[in-house]
Amino acid sequence: MTTTMNHNIIVPTVIKDVIEFRPQIHGDSRGYFFEAFRASWLEDCGVSVSFVQQNQSFSQQGVLRGLHYQTVQPQGKLVRALSGEIYDVAVDIRANSATFGQWVGIVLNDQLKNSLWVPAGFAHGFLVMSKTADIAYQCTDYYHPSSEISIHWQDQDLDIQWPLESGDITTSAKDDAGIAFKSVPQLPQESTIDSTKI
Repeated sequence: MTTTMNHNIIVPTVIKDVIEFRPQIHGDSRGYFFEAFRASWLEDCGVSVSFVQQNQSFSQQGVLRGLHYQTVQPQGKLVRALSGEIYDVAVDIRANSATFGQWVGIVLNDQLKNSLWVPAGFAHGFLVMSKTADIAYQCTDYYHPSSEISIHWQDQDLDIQWPLESGDITTSAKDDAGIAFKSVPQLPQESTIDSTKI
């Protein structure tokens, strides 16, 4: 069930704490305008966060980055494709979560101009589907490289259905050496979404 708030469509996913936002785009012969972010979008869902860091990456088609998370300073992320298209994935690694070990995948692109809220307590990764893609994501805490963990993107227990064949996917040496999901240090559960408001 989708909900419209502040001229923005909120689309719940199969994991209630992960939410897709679709902005209302105002376009004419001159071009277009839309609100890429409003704090009230998250607040209306019962989420109170502040962003302290914004990252941007550029990748070629078939590049897969992830699945990453930090055990120190866990980051909530609001992810958007500035150009191109990606398949964005969030994996629940919160201890005692009813959806622990489950994942959700959402297409983000520069046509919908949608974004995905990935709370702290989730591993995150994405696969570039278009020729190239520019990705930006706002983070609720600072990057802490010494505590970063990479879960292997082909983990058999997670069985993520990436929408490209593995032979067409390019990863880093770090991500190829990612650990098995059954070995991951779990993070504290922090329920962030008030589902009665969606």
